[in-house]
Amino acid sequence: MSTFLETERLVLRAFHEGDLERLVDLDSDPDVMRFLNGGRPSSRAFVVERVLPQMLKNYSCMGARGYWAAEEKATGRFLGWFEFRPVEEGSADVVELGYRLNKAAWGKGYATEGARALVRKGFAELGVQRVTADTMSVNSRSRRMMEKAGLVYVRTWFGDWPESIEGSEHGEVEYALSKEEWRAAAVDC
Repeated sequence: MSTFLETERLVLRAFHEGDLERLVDLDSDPDVMRFLNGGRPSSRAFVVERVLPQMLKNYSCMGARGYWAAEEKATGRFLGWFEFRPVEEGSADVVELGYRLNKAAWGKGYATEGARALVRKGFAELGVQRVTADTMSVNSRSRRMMEKAGLVYVRTWFGDWPESIEGSEHGEVEYALSKEEWRAAAVDC
């Protein structure tokens, strides 16, 4: 197992082929998928063909993957995953922060803990200059997590999605944090 990052309660490690069933289970939960596709479970074929390959992809500009399996440190229980991947293939200057956790992990601060640790590692070790994150405008829990991780609201935008889901009429929101803003906030703490 290749550990990328540890926090007080989490281990973020590289995905491997053996994680397939964990990903199928995660993406089969309608509540987990609510703000992604309206709550439709992903098919096993979709996870095999699209999700798992994405999780296994390496980004040479960061010398790391862009997605990590999140496990509870004390038990080794799979909680979901975190995304911290370059927006542009060949540059680690701007990365996208994201996460998907199973319901058992909701409301326990894991998303914030993992996001803060990734932001810190990105700015301190990986050469990241800006972190960005998007969610549906109506996804108040994810918006709050972004704020707790230090990101600030940038804009609301409207995508041209093939299918509309409940709440999409309110648009998507972007949050971001620059390395300079992160340094300034760290000094003020």
